Amino acid sequence: MNNPVTFGITFILKTSKTKNGTAPLYARITLNGDRIELSLQRRITRDLWDEQKNRLIGSSAESIQVNRSIDRTYNQIYESFRQLQDENKILSAQAIKARYLGIDDVSKKISDILNYHKANMGTVLKPGTLKNYVTTEKYLYEFLKSKLKTDDIYLKQINYSFIVDFEHFLRTFKSKTHRPTPSNNGVMKHLERLKKLFNLAQRLEWIQKDPFAKFKLKFTKVEREFLDELELERIINLETNKTTLAKTRDVFVFSCFTGLCYIDVKHLTKDDIVRGIDGNQWIHTAREKTATPVKIPILPKAKEILIKYREQEKITDLLLPVYSNQKINQYLKEIAKILNIRKKLTFHIARHTFATTVTLSNGVPIETVSKLLGHTKLSTTQIYARVVERKVSDDMDILKKRLLN
Repeated sequence: MNNPVTFGITFILKTSKTKNGTAPLYARITLNGDRIELSLQRRITRDLWDEQKNRLIGSSAESIQVNRSIDRTYNQIYESFRQLQDENKILSAQAIKARYLGIDDVSKKISDILNYHKANMGTVLKPGTLKNYVTTEKYLYEFLKSKLKTDDIYLKQINYSFIVDFEHFLRTFKSKTHRPTPSNNGVMKHLERLKKLFNLAQRLEWIQKDPFAKFKLKFTKVEREFLDELELERIINLETNKTTLAKTRDVFVFSCFTGLCYIDVKHLTKDDIVRGIDGNQWIHTAREKTATPVKIPILPKAKEILIKYREQEKITDLLLPVYSNQKINQYLKEIAKILNIRKKLTFHIARHTFATTVTLSNGVPIETVSKLLGHTKLSTTQIYARVVERKVSDDMDILKKRLLN
């Protein structure tokens, strides 16, 4: 059985603050004996106030205007009380006042969830992931400013229509600087982050409904670029007098034969090299991105590169001379141009090359490749398997042509 609730709203005049015949008007909210006062931000003629009726007497313009305001305020405070009851919130005079003023959880804005996420996820998410959220935040504020003509919006105002409009904004975005219009998958990534923010807001009980409930993220399947055997061999055999290109080549080739991504190669130390189950040297580390442990046997080409930089290891404690991600991709573009490789050469292509050309194409089972890459789902690795199947088909087409000649 529910406990009875005593709730009341009265209006009072602060006669102690009378000045020039006027005094400030307040609303008093009372709940189960607990009370709190709320300034209505206006002064009224003291002599017109009827303390018993909580209204101004007479039919003057002031009396009519103030009495209408009192009625409106009474209804709004009562509605705030009713909402809290319907939502099974803890009732208090303070909570009713907060709801009326629009400063309780239900009245949180998009800036509140963005700031909460930044403050509380900084120690959970990786710097690269947080950086992506900052980019999404920039797009959100630009959308609010250019399309809705506002700097902020209440979370409870965001619905399916808002999401669709934001998607359209991203797809048609024209930057005044160098920022390109996001691709389809780029748009989906921004919406995916926004969806996660609203999931967080729901868990915090800042919103009742998920605006993404009827919205489906639609990613486009992208073929993973990789180097074939000849292209990889050309990079391995690259001769250059530029130290920057030589070091970049070596680090890139090392990744091609280990499957490690940029950040994991950059942080490798001698402590990550251990004696494996077969008595040979292995890399034991954890992926920076997912914290998934990986154990990788060191192939001869990768071992050769480690030996080459053994002296540097003694100085820096790092196994390889890895430049910044921006620089290393810049140098890879130079290498691609020198070798006339028409593919867009980035460091991440090394990981794809390990999965396809180095392992799967040489008969390594997909389950083993998945383990070496640190994938938590086999379906992620199967993307590379489809690429290899296409290569088999291309090779068979070449064979057919030779047989016909």
